[in-house]
Amino acid sequence: MSVRAEATPNPNALKFTSDKLIFEGTNSFSVMPGNKSEHAILNDLMELDGVDNVFGYQNFITVNKKFEVEWDNLTQTVIKVIEGYGY
Repeated sequence: MSVRAEATPNPNALKFTSDKLIFEGTNSFSVMPGNKSEHAILNDLMELDGVDNVFGYQNFITVNKKFEVEWDNLTQTVIKVIEGYGY
């Protein structure tokens, strides 16, 4: 299992890429505060303290954090959730 965190142009967003396909097909999935997804992995990420919203497509999930949260405190937790699903 290998999940890589990659910077994006938005300092409040990191892209977490897996070597495995997470989402089948060509649809993307996003979850905003107060919403739920058909994908448990996205719902679990939304429940993490400091996560504002998530976006998933094929082999990656982009996590947007709340402004006041530091990535140092969140990155490893996000990776553990994704790896917990076998990615």
